[in-house]
Amino acid sequence: MKNFSWGHGVVIALFAFIAFILSMLFLFPNGQKNSEMVTDNYYEEELQYQDVINAKKRADSLQEKPAYNQTAEGIKITFPKDYNNSNTTVKFVLNRTDDQNLDVKKSVQLDATPSFLIPTQVLKAGNYTLRLMWTKDKTDYRMDYDVIWK
Repeated sequence: MKNFSWGHGVVIALFAFIAFILSMLFLFPNGQKNSEMVTDNYYEEELQYQDVINAKKRADSLQEKPAYNQTAEGIKITFPKDYNNSNTTVKFVLNRTDDQNLDVKKSVQLDATPSFLIPTQVLKAGNYTLRLMWTKDKTDYRMDYDVIWK
Protein backbone atom coordinates (compact mmCIF):
# COMPACT_ATOMS: atom_id res chain seq x y z
CA MET A 1 0.00 0.00 0.00
CA LYS A 2 1.31 3.39 -1.02
CA ASN A 3 1.37 6.32 1.30
CA PHE A 4 -1.51 8.74 0.88
CA SER A 5 -0.11 12.24 0.34
CA TRP A 6 -1.70 15.66 0.01
CA GLY A 7 -1.27 15.45 -3.78
CA HIS A 8 -3.56 12.42 -3.86
CA GLY A 9 -6.13 14.35 -1.80
CA VAL A 10 -6.05 17.28 -4.22
CA VAL A 11 -6.61 14.97 -7.21
CA ILE A 12 -9.49 13.18 -5.46
CA ALA A 13 -11.07 16.52 -4.46
CA LEU A 14 -10.75 17.81 -8.04
CA PHE A 15 -12.42 14.71 -9.50
CA ALA A 16 -15.17 14.89 -6.85
CA PHE A 17 -15.82 18.54 -7.76
CA ILE A 18 -15.96 17.74 -11.49
CA ALA A 19 -18.38 14.86 -10.80
CA PHE A 20 -20.56 17.19 -8.69
CA ILE A 21 -20.72 19.85 -11.42
CA LEU A 22 -21.55 17.29 -14.11
CA SER A 23 -24.26 15.75 -11.95
CA MET A 24 -25.81 19.21 -11.47
CA LEU A 25 -25.84 19.74 -15.24
CA PHE A 26 -27.44 16.41 -16.09
CA LEU A 27 -29.72 15.84 -13.11
CA PHE A 28 -31.15 19.35 -12.76
CA PRO A 29 -31.58 20.87 -16.25
CA ASN A 30 -34.88 22.56 -15.23
CA GLY A 31 -33.27 25.98 -15.06
CA GLN A 32 -33.04 26.05 -18.85
CA LYS A 33 -36.76 25.32 -19.38
CA ASN A 34 -38.12 28.47 -17.74
CA SER A 35 -35.86 30.99 -19.45
CA GLU A 36 -38.55 32.94 -21.32
CA MET A 37 -39.80 36.35 -20.23
CA VAL A 38 -43.29 36.61 -18.79
CA THR A 39 -44.29 39.05 -21.50
CA ASP A 40 -42.87 40.00 -24.88
CA ASN A 41 -43.20 43.74 -24.16
CA TYR A 42 -41.39 43.60 -20.84
CA TYR A 43 -39.47 46.86 -21.16
CA GLU A 44 -42.45 48.88 -22.44
CA GLU A 45 -44.57 47.58 -19.55
CA GLU A 46 -41.78 48.40 -17.09
CA LEU A 47 -41.99 52.06 -18.11
CA GLN A 48 -45.75 52.09 -17.41
CA TYR A 49 -45.47 50.26 -14.10
CA GLN A 50 -46.38 53.34 -12.01
CA ASP A 51 -49.86 53.11 -13.53
CA VAL A 52 -50.05 49.49 -12.38
CA ILE A 53 -48.99 50.48 -8.86
CA ASN A 54 -51.68 53.16 -8.75
CA ALA A 55 -54.34 50.74 -10.06
CA LYS A 56 -53.39 48.18 -7.38
CA LYS A 57 -53.60 50.83 -4.64
CA ARG A 58 -57.06 51.87 -5.82
CA ALA A 59 -58.20 48.23 -5.84
CA ASP A 60 -56.77 47.66 -2.34
CA SER A 61 -58.70 50.65 -1.05
CA LEU A 62 -62.07 49.21 -2.14
CA GLN A 63 -64.40 48.05 0.64
CA GLU A 64 -65.38 44.88 -1.23
CA LYS A 65 -63.08 43.36 -3.79
CA PRO A 66 -63.66 40.96 -6.67
CA ALA A 67 -63.02 37.33 -5.77
CA TYR A 68 -62.41 34.14 -7.70
CA ASN A 69 -63.78 30.70 -7.01
CA GLN A 70 -62.73 27.42 -8.60
CA THR A 71 -65.64 25.22 -9.69
CA ALA A 72 -66.02 22.18 -11.92
CA GLU A 73 -66.94 24.50 -14.81
CA GLY A 74 -63.81 26.67 -14.43
CA ILE A 75 -62.70 29.76 -12.55
CA LYS A 76 -65.58 32.07 -11.69
CA ILE A 77 -64.71 35.71 -11.03
CA THR A 78 -67.36 37.56 -9.07
CA PHE A 79 -67.60 41.26 -8.37
CA PRO A 80 -69.39 42.38 -5.16
CA LYS A 81 -73.22 42.38 -5.18
CA ASP A 82 -73.42 46.11 -4.54
CA TYR A 83 -70.96 46.88 -7.34
CA ASN A 84 -72.47 49.07 -10.04
CA ASN A 85 -71.06 47.43 -13.13
CA SER A 86 -72.23 49.98 -15.68
CA ASN A 87 -69.37 51.45 -17.69
CA THR A 88 -67.09 48.62 -16.54
CA THR A 89 -64.71 46.79 -18.84
CA VAL A 90 -62.87 43.83 -17.37
CA LYS A 91 -59.70 42.34 -18.77
CA PHE A 92 -58.00 39.32 -17.30
CA VAL A 93 -54.76 37.55 -18.03
CA LEU A 94 -53.96 34.10 -16.71
CA ASN A 95 -50.18 33.79 -16.96
CA ARG A 96 -48.93 30.23 -16.78
CA THR A 97 -45.75 30.27 -14.72
CA ASP A 98 -43.99 27.52 -16.67
CA ASP A 99 -45.34 27.76 -20.24
CA GLN A 100 -46.20 30.98 -22.04
CA ASN A 101 -48.22 29.04 -24.64
CA LEU A 102 -50.85 28.18 -21.99
CA ASP A 103 -51.59 31.85 -21.13
CA VAL A 104 -55.23 32.96 -21.35
CA LYS A 105 -56.11 36.59 -22.17
CA LYS A 106 -59.56 38.06 -22.66
CA SER A 107 -61.68 41.20 -22.24
CA VAL A 108 -65.21 41.00 -20.87
CA GLN A 109 -67.98 43.58 -20.67
CA LEU A 110 -69.97 43.06 -17.46
CA ASP A 111 -73.71 42.84 -17.94
CA ALA A 112 -76.48 42.54 -15.33
CA THR A 113 -74.64 39.70 -13.56
CA PRO A 114 -71.45 40.89 -11.90
CA SER A 115 -69.54 37.68 -12.67
CA PHE A 116 -68.01 35.74 -15.52
CA LEU A 117 -66.45 32.31 -16.01
CA ILE A 118 -63.10 31.19 -17.37
CA PRO A 119 -64.04 27.74 -18.72
CA THR A 120 -62.24 24.53 -17.85
CA GLN A 121 -61.47 23.85 -21.51
CA VAL A 122 -58.86 26.62 -21.67
CA LEU A 123 -57.13 25.60 -18.42
CA LYS A 124 -54.47 22.97 -17.86
CA ALA A 125 -53.41 21.67 -14.45
CA GLY A 126 -50.69 23.86 -12.94
CA ASN A 127 -49.84 27.25 -11.45
CA TYR A 128 -51.22 30.49 -12.87
CA THR A 129 -51.05 34.15 -11.96
CA LEU A 130 -54.46 35.75 -12.45
CA ARG A 131 -54.16 39.44 -13.29
CA LEU A 132 -57.60 41.00 -13.05
CA MET A 133 -57.78 44.53 -14.47
CA TRP A 134 -60.94 46.56 -14.78
CA THR A 135 -61.85 50.08 -15.77
CA LYS A 136 -64.81 51.77 -14.12
CA ASP A 137 -65.68 55.29 -15.33
CA LYS A 138 -62.18 55.76 -16.81
CA THR A 139 -60.49 54.72 -13.54
CA ASP A 140 -58.22 51.66 -13.63
CA TYR A 141 -58.07 48.95 -10.98
CA ARG A 142 -55.94 45.83 -10.78
CA MET A 143 -55.64 42.80 -8.53
CA ASP A 144 -53.29 39.83 -8.84
CA TYR A 145 -54.04 36.36 -7.52
CA ASP A 146 -51.98 33.17 -7.46
CA VAL A 147 -54.12 30.29 -8.75
CA ILE A 148 -53.36 26.58 -8.62
CA TRP A 149 -55.61 24.77 -11.10
CA LYS A 150 -55.95 21.04 -10.50
